[in-house]
Amino acid sequence: MSEAKLEIDYILNLLGKDGLINQQQRSQLSNISTERTKVHIHPLITIAEQGWKSSTVPSYPLSLETLTKWLAAKVNQTYLRIDPLKINVQKITAVVSQAYAAKLKILPVEVNKTELTIATCEPFITAWEAELARIAKLKIKRVIINPRDLERYLIEFYGVSKSISSAVGQKKDEPIALIQNFEQLVKVGKAGEPDANDQHIVSIVDWLLQFAFEQRASDIHLEPRREKGRIRFRIDSVLHTVHELPVVLMVAITSRLKSLGRMDVTDRRRPQDGRVKTLTPSGKEVEMRLSTMPTTFGEKLVMRIFDPDMLVKNYQELGFTKHDQAKLDDMLSNSHGIIVITGPTGSGKTTTLYSALNQIACPEINICTIEDPIEMVTPQFNQMQVQQSIGIDFSAGVRTLLRQDPDIIMIGEIRDRETADIAVQAALTGHLVLSSLHTNDAPSAVTRLLDLGLQAFLLNATIQGVIAQRLLRTLCIHCRVQILTDKQSWTEFTYPDNLKMPPQICRPVGCDECRHTGYLGRTAIYEVLKMDATIREQVSMHTNLDLLRAATLKSGMRPLKISAAQKVANGLTTLEEAYSVLPQRQH
Repeated sequence: MSEAKLEIDYILNLLGKDGLINQQQRSQLSNISTERTKVHIHPLITIAEQGWKSSTVPSYPLSLETLTKWLAAKVNQTYLRIDPLKINVQKITAVVSQAYAAKLKILPVEVNKTELTIATCEPFITAWEAELARIAKLKIKRVIINPRDLERYLIEFYGVSKSISSAVGQKKDEPIALIQNFEQLVKVGKAGEPDANDQHIVSIVDWLLQFAFEQRASDIHLEPRREKGRIRFRIDSVLHTVHELPVVLMVAITSRLKSLGRMDVTDRRRPQDGRVKTLTPSGKEVEMRLSTMPTTFGEKLVMRIFDPDMLVKNYQELGFTKHDQAKLDDMLSNSHGIIVITGPTGSGKTTTLYSALNQIACPEINICTIEDPIEMVTPQFNQMQVQQSIGIDFSAGVRTLLRQDPDIIMIGEIRDRETADIAVQAALTGHLVLSSLHTNDAPSAVTRLLDLGLQAFLLNATIQGVIAQRLLRTLCIHCRVQILTDKQSWTEFTYPDNLKMPPQICRPVGCDECRHTGYLGRTAIYEVLKMDATIREQVSMHTNLDLLRAATLKSGMRPLKISAAQKVANGLTTLEEAYSVLPQRQH
């Protein structure tokens, strides 16, 4: 098939020879192949839209990505699954123009000093290679990608590049490289920084947010540097560099986001907080919390993205075992008392708090919260935000909430003696109080409250329990591989006796789905301490933390390392990942 476009009959014949489809399926599509070809729909798309499964045993879905990978192998060409995080958009779009790429239906994806990698979905059309090699003066490396990605990224990559170039006032005949050094940026800046409401800046910000949602980012970092600004996404606890932009452009993007977050755009010297509500590409509402900080090279901005789907997940989906879930349900069934959720920053405390409240929310219950800031707006709660500038701190906020006839009060964080005292008073007067602390484990939360100045007898009278937690990256279900093991390999980690033998331990491998990290998504591990008589006996003004820990274990609390061991034994994560997040004493 030299210099010919792919035809659906050709692909159907190959699929049939490989035993992936049957004769009835081939006949079904042959009837519509002519019509689809007339409107230039790629045959792989037509086949993928049928929703077929392979005729092999076991069967698997014949998705567009699966078909593309299969085709690349059949024609002996390299397959590529595009990862936008690894594409230098500015660099590749400077080598091949948009008009040229669109005309030939090709997409540059990588370039170095000697080689230019070009993606296509037509493996038999090769005439353009010699011409492009001559123009670019580079060796051409061809890869096969799926046709949907080709269509999408031809628009997206060149659209972003054009917006960036236009926003900094680049001339059409000026190479991109000329505006990437400090001297040129100063020159551009003298002519006036790009306006935050400029259409090109708006387009870049829209792309940035949509891209972050698509990549499952939990945080977006905009970091100014001396010569270039850097954009990074935190995905599954790991930061990835997404883009580097001229500094003047970073200033405009930051200003645009501050404007959306109702922050003072003109004030770049003081830290500020704001929030933005927007829609994902699928139409879901998403809350984002914005925080700025003045740095050496300018104003740094971080956006934390809150997934509304987390609020509708049950305890098991969050990572609770049945044992720990029963304890939490028992604590939440009380009409009064204090429940504390503890862990370091970014360990999922807010998600657990919201999820717990969401599980018990109903029209008959008045749930009021005081937060700094409000992480996620939800109609089931009455939410108030701390505003230090007008005298509303946590303690003043709780006093206000107590006059609002609440059944349940959520305090974003217990930070000082005054807030702790008012939380105790609320619990003593018949309210259930939920809050968070920053400690390494559950027993440490008790001693932390004592250190804040709470009386031991008041603490014993009010606290219902403590939940400590961490977030672990989970193994990618598309590529994880089970490994053989035995109980001996668990000696140092304390093998959970209640697990069936042998454990289904898996190791990470890496594939296109997980960006070759071996991990995809996160789950939580928990340590649920439910107060009882044995534990309360150890709570005094001179509490010994080691004796308190021993009492909690004697009462049936399963420490974080046991929760992590269960996740490892069930094939959800690895020992290495567990060790990386567990408190030092539990290693």
